[in-house]
Amino acid sequence: MPALPVITGKLAFGALRIMGRSGNALPGLIVERVFPRYFAKALSRLPHGVIVVSGTNGKTTTTKMIATMLAKKHRVVTNDTGSNFVRGAIGALVQQSSWGGRLDGDVAVFELDEAHAVKFVEKYAPQHVLLLNVSRDQLDRFGEIDYTASLLAKVAKAATASVTLNSDDERLAALAGELQVPVHWFALSEPMQQLFPTDEELYNEVETQPVREGADAVLQQYDAASGHTVIDFAGDVRQLTLRTTGAHNAQNAAAAAVASMRVGLSVDEVCAGLEVVEPAFGRGQSYRIAGRDVTMHLVKNPAGFRQSLQAGLAESPDRACIIINDADADGRDMSWLWDVQFDALREAGIPVTTGGVRAADMAVRLKYSGVDVGSAVSELESVVDAAVQATPAGGRLTVFASYTAMWGLYRHLDAQHEEAR
Repeated sequence: MPALPVITGKLAFGALRIMGRSGNALPGLIVERVFPRYFAKALSRLPHGVIVVSGTNGKTTTTKMIATMLAKKHRVVTNDTGSNFVRGAIGALVQQSSWGGRLDGDVAVFELDEAHAVKFVEKYAPQHVLLLNVSRDQLDRFGEIDYTASLLAKVAKAATASVTLNSDDERLAALAGELQVPVHWFALSEPMQQLFPTDEELYNEVETQPVREGADAVLQQYDAASGHTVIDFAGDVRQLTLRTTGAHNAQNAAAAAVASMRVGLSVDEVCAGLEVVEPAFGRGQSYRIAGRDVTMHLVKNPAGFRQSLQAGLAESPDRACIIINDADADGRDMSWLWDVQFDALREAGIPVTTGGVRAADMAVRLKYSGVDVGSAVSELESVVDAAVQATPAGGRLTVFASYTAMWGLYRHLDAQHEEAR
């Protein structure tokens, strides 16, 4: 019975709400276990198919960008809660289906963790795949970078219509010759490439790669202060203003644009859509608390932390707070903190506090970079409240938080947000 999996999932969602909880994972897991064939059958009914977004950094924001653009023309199914396992995608399908089992959607856009993207394509071959980047992340779970690249290769090979790749990521670009579907590219201009050093470029002398000829979208310029962005769409140069912050999100915009055009969007529609996308939760999202602006940036690996530092410091904060946890979702191995360069934070000369389970570890790391840490407090809400009060009235506090710390602070910050009252 087609409706039974949906009814089961919706009842699970209802039970969570009664218990004061939220999230897609548990209802999705229940449906996955009890009705293993539901997932593929539901997806096969979407007339414009499925786009899978994967890679180390930028999945949530890029997925939101694609979903926002496509929503102007199509009914979009997406796991916008950030639950990037297969069960999260199943939960999204259940939520956007009627009690009778009818899926209200034309196209699906799913962000998927690299390992779970492999599990996804084993159940259903997506029409389109977008791979953003590959870098060291959660060493205790994924191991080294080449293993992560091998997972993404399996995902790319499962695509039935197209694959979009980052031409500036050598490991991803190397996949093109192994694919049987058309390959499309997003790229950076040579000046922009300087803002995105790879691990090899950080520790070795590696020459800048030439801009790939024939790229579908090349990020030419980005201004952090204004959000002014210039993207070259194969000779059609467009200027737009992004609401998402940071050069990394301008790169994500180029990637999202290429993937969206695979589902029929024009350059005009892409640009109009990108300009209205708000920051995804915890990715440059801002709050107004006690007369101060508080911005939160997710940090979870060396490459992502470098980009978040660039974006956060471009906001000219009066104070910074770095909150690091080591739960399973963060990665237990915190050695990656030593691969982040904090010179810019030291040069900014702003007061810094640390928080979370690894508050002391973070403070020690900063000390070795010459950054003076005022205090290290493990309790999440206390450290943020103290940092807000220590920020000058009318000033800005920038918070850099690992994954579980970000979610742990969500309700606390949202409850204090002055515009929400």
